[in-house]
Amino acid sequence: MTTGHVFIATSLDGYVARKDHALDWLTKQPNIEGEDGGFSAFMAKVDGLIMGSGSFRTLLGFDQWIYTKPVIVLSNSLTDEDIPAHLKYKVRLSRSQPEALMQELKQEGWKRAYVDGGRIVQSFLRQGLITELTITSIPILIGEGISLFGAVEADIDLELLNSRQLATNMLQATYRVV
Repeated sequence: MTTGHVFIATSLDGYVARKDHALDWLTKQPNIEGEDGGFSAFMAKVDGLIMGSGSFRTLLGFDQWIYTKPVIVLSNSLTDEDIPAHLKYKVRLSRSQPEALMQELKQEGWKRAYVDGGRIVQSFLRQGLITELTITSIPILIGEGISLFGAVEADIDLELLNSRQLATNMLQATYRVV
């Protein structure tokens, strides 16, 4: 089956976005030329992205579309008309359940999928579809928002593969799901 991989930033208090999906707390962080925290190398290893409608809507608010790889938006509320014309060849909607989607992607030749967005990561993690998580902790407390990890029915054991301090004063850790 296609494996799920996470590369995400959280506030120090564990949120990936504000309740309204805003990322203003993240975009105001210092940007050092040439330092992407390993994101480019990560993207080179995945076949495409899976995200939810909240993440998709947030990305539509950016000045430009940031992904060159295929994007699948898991949504029961969006329709094909919600995909802007300039993204029709890059973005597709799916109503599949996570495990079924991963099987479909395997049939399409995907080996590694980038799973993004708080609620989507939670659902894939709960179903055992995430292999590895790279989490960059941003030194800010935002108090409330969309948590990266919601409630889990059972422990999810992780093994720390590596950690490092980035030049941007952020801490990044990569974990393997055991």
